[in-house]
Amino acid sequence: MMLVDDRVWALFKGHWQHTLTYWSVFFSFGLCIAFLGPTILDLRCQTQSTLQEITWVFFAQQFFLMLGSALGGLFKKTLRCSLSALFVSSLVISVVFAIIPLCHHVLMLAVAMAISGTAMGVIDTIANLQLVKLYQKDSAIFLQVLHFFIGLGALVSPLVADPFLSEGSCVLGGNLTANSSTDLHHLRSSLAGKGTTPLHNVSHHYHLHTEGIITTNVSYAFWIMALINLPVPVAVYVLMYRERLFPCSNHSPRLLDKEKNSQKNQQDHNIQGHGGLFGCCNYADVKDRPASYFLLYILGGAVLFITDGIIGSYTGFIYTYAVSPPLSLPHKTAGCLTSVFWASVTVGRLVSIYLSYRYTQQRLISVSLVGMMAVQCLLLILYSSPVFLFMGTCVLGLFISSVFPCMVALTEDMVNYKGCATTVLVTSAGTGEMVLQLLTGQLIHSKGSYSFMLVGMISSCIGFTVFLGLLYIQHQHRSSQAATSKEIAMTEKPSSE
Repeated sequence: MMLVDDRVWALFKGHWQHTLTYWSVFFSFGLCIAFLGPTILDLRCQTQSTLQEITWVFFAQQFFLMLGSALGGLFKKTLRCSLSALFVSSLVISVVFAIIPLCHHVLMLAVAMAISGTAMGVIDTIANLQLVKLYQKDSAIFLQVLHFFIGLGALVSPLVADPFLSEGSCVLGGNLTANSSTDLHHLRSSLAGKGTTPLHNVSHHYHLHTEGIITTNVSYAFWIMALINLPVPVAVYVLMYRERLFPCSNHSPRLLDKEKNSQKNQQDHNIQGHGGLFGCCNYADVKDRPASYFLLYILGGAVLFITDGIIGSYTGFIYTYAVSPPLSLPHKTAGCLTSVFWASVTVGRLVSIYLSYRYTQQRLISVSLVGMMAVQCLLLILYSSPVFLFMGTCVLGLFISSVFPCMVALTEDMVNYKGCATTVLVTSAGTGEMVLQLLTGQLIHSKGSYSFMLVGMISSCIGFTVFLGLLYIQHQHRSSQAATSKEIAMTEKPSSE
C-alpha cells in the first residue's frame, strides 16, 4: 500500500470484515437515494395517481430518513444490537424494492417509502458511528470510503432503471400527442433530484392520464435492484455469525479476540455515551459539562445542516433552474446536470480518501467551504453561461463531497469520542436536507429561479462563518479542559504528599 502507511493498513487488516460490511450497507443507502426520481412517473402510472399525489412519496422517504437517523443511535449499545439493526435495515431495503411493483395505490407506496426511509436513516447513523468507534482518530479515511459507496449506489440505481422506463405515456387511455415522449422526459428530469421540486414547479403544467391500461415495465428494475442489494444483508449475517452473535455459532472464532478486553471497555463506554438522539440529553452525563461542549454539537450540526441542505436543494432544483430563463437549456441537456453533480461528488469522495490521509480535517473542510462559496459566487455572476453551469456543477460537487465525513471525524475528535456527536450530526444533516429544499422551493415559486443560486450562495457563507465559530469554540474548549486538568493535578499533589 503506497497511499497509506503501515499503521493504517494494519488497522484495516484488523477490522477488514467489519469495515467492508459497513461500506456495503452504504451502497444500499445509495441505491435508495437515487431510484425514486427517475422512476416516479412510471410509479404514478402503476398507482394510477396524479402527479401531485405521487410526489408525496418524496416527503415520506425524506421525513422518515430523518426520523430513522435520530432513532439509529438507540441500537449502538452493543455490537449485537448494531449488527442486528444493520441486517434488518438492509434486508428491509431489498424487501421494499421487491414489493414496490405490488403497490397499486399511492398510499401503499408512501408507506413503503417511509419504511425504506427509516431503514436508510438507521444505516446512516450506525455505519458512521461504528467506523468512528473502530478507528477513532484514523476514522476520516474510512469515512470517506464509506460515503464514496453512497455515490456508487446512487450512480448504479438510475442505470439499472433506465432501460425499463416508459418512453411515452405509460397509461393508455387518452389522446397522445407527438410531444408526449418529450414532455415525459422533461418531467422525469425535473423529478430526478430528491425533495419537493415537483410540488412547486411542474405538477401544475402537465395533464397525465390516471385511468386506462398500464403499460410500464419498471417492475423489472426494482426486482433487479432487490437482487443487487441482497448480498448486503447476507454480508451482515456472515459478520454476525463470525462474531458469535448467534447461539449456533459459538464454535466460530471471533474476529476481534485479540482486542477482546479493549472492545469490552469500548462497548461499556458506548453504552453510556452513544445512545439515541434523546439519550444525549441525559442529565447525569451532561450536568458537569462546560457550555463549550454543547456549542461543539450545535455548531457541528449547523454546518452539516447547511451543507447537506445545499446538496439536497441543488440536486432537487438545478434542472428547474437550467430550463428556466435566461438559460432555457434543452430538457435533455438540463437533465444531465443532476448526474454530473452526483458523479463529481462520487469522484470527490474517492479523491478525499487520499487527501484525508495527507491533511487534517480542519484544512479539508476549510478548503471545501471556501471553494463552495467561490463556485456559487461565480455561478451567480455568470448566471447566463450554460458552459459554466456545467463546470460549476462539477466543481461544486468536488468541493462539497468531503464535508460530511470530515465533519463527523472532526466533531467526534473534539468531544474525545465520549458523546453522541455522530447521531446529532447525521440527524442535523437529514433535517437540513429537508428544510432547505422546502425553503428553496418556496422562494423559486414566489421569487423566480434566480433565487435558487442566491440561496445557495448565502447558505455557503453562513456555513463557513459557523465553521469558523466551531474552530474558535474548539480552542476555548481545549483551553478549558487543560485548565481543569491542571487544577485537578495541583489539588491531588498535596494530598499525595
